[in-house]
Amino acid sequence: MNANDIARYEAEFNRTGKDSDGKLHTLIPQTIQIPGETGQMHYTFVRPLTGDKSFFYEKAFDKVQIVLHFTMGYLPGDVATLTKKNYHVSVPFIIGRNGIIYNLFSSQYWSYHLGEGAMGGNDTRSKVTIGIEISNIGPLKRNGDRLVTTYGENDTYCSLDETHYFEPISFRGHDYFASFTDAQYVSLGTLLRYLTARFDIAREFLPENRRYQTYQEVVDFNGIVTHVNYRVDGKWDIGSAFNWDRLVSEFQLQIQRTDF
Repeated sequence: MNANDIARYEAEFNRTGKDSDGKLHTLIPQTIQIPGETGQMHYTFVRPLTGDKSFFYEKAFDKVQIVLHFTMGYLPGDVATLTKKNYHVSVPFIIGRNGIIYNLFSSQYWSYHLGEGAMGGNDTRSKVTIGIEISNIGPLKRNGDRLVTTYGENDTYCSLDETHYFEPISFRGHDYFASFTDAQYVSLGTLLRYLTARFDIAREFLPENRRYQTYQEVVDFNGIVTHVNYRVDGKWDIGSAFNWDRLVSEFQLQIQRTDF
């Protein structure tokens, strides 16, 4: 899909509630107070119209960490995958390129989101961590004067002239990655404020020299990490194409705000 079409694609999902598998969802805008602050978080409650809850487990666990992911897809497909019946691979939050925070289930519950081979075990760590998916197509490949997705040589994402849509950064075997939107950075900062306050998770990021590495000690870090910290290979989320300085700045700035 061309990057220029994503806004229309997301708007269509917001209007119809239909994901890429044809499942219909109830979408209800909500606002919640951020604990200990005067600011609020705005989000959209998303549930399959059938009422199905089989994609997550309604069992609460204490949360000790937040894990950032990107979806390698587009919003209607992201919702379809993460609400697949009886699949149990999901996260409570997706952030669209439009900046909307979509809530699929309560963050006190859990579903698998780290995968086989994850440090500390997929089962053990998925229960005590909160996954956030950022809607983003991820790694791109150059094909002449255009960039295509990993889904096929004919799936053009953008041209090399459209530099606002990608980052020319090498990471884990790829030289280009789709960029994130300003709205996503702002919303992610707000969501992190809410979750860290609600679950008493440290408002800390890994130091830059450890941010893109996989290591066993990640299971002992109380704070905010990413999928690549848990998986040695097969994953790119969230790598060096992500503007960490922007997120850290946004996160710290929002902590000091009196309103949102």
